[in-house]
Amino acid sequence: MRVQINGKDEDIDPGMTVAGLVGRYNLQPKHVAVEVNCDLVPRKVFDTTSLKEGDRIEIVTLVGGG
Repeated sequence: MRVQINGKDEDIDPGMTVAGLVGRYNLQPKHVAVEVNCDLVPRKVFDTTSLKEGDRIEIVTLVGGG
């Protein structure tokens, strides 16, 4: 299934969840923010939020510093 991730067209498995997508990129859920179609997805529902054909997803990694 085709989606857009951070502005780039990508193929993902049908029925993939936000949690699955985050894991695909070896990211830690507590270190990312994810938007699907301009809506922020709360971390507590990453496992139950399924992605659909044509979704536009933004994944932002959180970086600490000082």
